[in-house]
Amino acid sequence: MALVIPLLLLLMFGSLELGNYFYSGHRLTESVREGARYAARQGFSNFPCGSATNATVVTDTQNIVRKGEPDTNAVDLLPNWGASGASITVSHACVTAAGGQNMEGLYRNNTGGAPVVTVRARVPYQGLVGALLGFGELNLFLNADQQAAVVGL
Repeated sequence: MALVIPLLLLLMFGSLELGNYFYSGHRLTESVREGARYAARQGFSNFPCGSATNATVVTDTQNIVRKGEPDTNAVDLLPNWGASGASITVSHACVTAAGGQNMEGLYRNNTGGAPVVTVRARVPYQGLVGALLGFGELNLFLNADQQAAVVGL
């Protein structure tokens, strides 16, 4: 037992930490997807080709990624959003052709083509077992990004 218990504890705590890491990464990926979906459903006027994205849309999208809703008073979905190195960026680019096809249909009257919004997030990973056992920070970051074509609905 004296030889097996340390190995079993290592396996148990290692699996807890790995599970928490994958859960946090999945949570971040889903929140970035939700932010991109939200931004993609805003009007074309919020994403002018050759200009910056509308500031209100950027702020609301960042809150959706960070908190799950546009309300700034909501609880963060992941810990460490306020830590140094955490960031959420929202940008867009206009595309006039994709896959050899010119943009038509919904984008026909939109000068500059189809706006595509990109949402990127980076947050420091907060370890579960390290905090319980008193180890230092792992200095790992979770990263996620998502693109979506603006449909202006």
